[in-house]
Amino acid sequence: MKPNYLKIVECPRDAMQGFHRIISTDQKVRYLRALLNAGFPVLDFGSFVSPKAVPQMADTTAVLAAIDKSEFPNTELLAIVASKRGALEASTFDEINSLGYPFSISETFQLRNTHKNIKSSFELVQQLLDITEKSRQELVVYLSMGFGNPYKDDWSLSMVEDWTGKLIESGVKVISLSDTVGTASVERLGLVTQSIINLYSEIEVGVHMHTSTTDWYAKVDGVWKAGCRRLDGAIQGFGGCPFAEDELVGNLPTEKILTYCAEHSITHNINLPAFESAYNEALKTFA
Repeated sequence: MKPNYLKIVECPRDAMQGFHRIISTDQKVRYLRALLNAGFPVLDFGSFVSPKAVPQMADTTAVLAAIDKSEFPNTELLAIVASKRGALEASTFDEINSLGYPFSISETFQLRNTHKNIKSSFELVQQLLDITEKSRQELVVYLSMGFGNPYKDDWSLSMVEDWTGKLIESGVKVISLSDTVGTASVERLGLVTQSIINLYSEIEVGVHMHTSTTDWYAKVDGVWKAGCRRLDGAIQGFGGCPFAEDELVGNLPTEKILTYCAEHSITHNINLPAFESAYNEALKTFA
């Protein structure tokens, strides 16, 4: 990856999944097409999870069927899975390039999020690697609670390093460090990101973090200077973890990432006029 290039991953799935009303399939398709037109290199578009757990994502298959992926060859589609069943379903779609799995080093959060303990979750990662190898898809592991947790579960930098090493040994090639509830300090974000990137330069390391309206710049600046070249965002910061203690903490706003890029002459693949159209579509989608 070019040293002055940032891969921006747009996460409409994360923005939509907890929204207070069900967004229609047609509206989702319009929004996703607008994002695809903007040229994001990766689009976290949907998930294959229990519709009882996440009703908003129950129509992911229908949404996918309504999008002609051949029109957007430069954008990879990423779908979140939380089980072997979901991965097997997602693996049948040639249009999907990557499957994302939230692996937490906090036992409490892993149980809350996927109803698995860390041991069984790690075993699932190995099964997901087998599935994605056969389907020629990439497995992206989100290291949830990678910067600490609010549950008083054990956390240390060495734990993050060790678990990252175990995931890489299993065959994972893309890991996104996740500040799941937006509580990590700028210093810790930079420390952990820099350590993992320096230790494991052979893989792609990203950051998925949640921010408030006041601390986004310092956090983006911290992880960029730490070497992060893959960063998740969502327009207007919609979404975020339902377990966050502060309702004002949402996803990192994509428009703020672009502002930072402009100020620091950082290159990216986003078509700015098309992004403006997608931004306006977001306002309609989340009205």
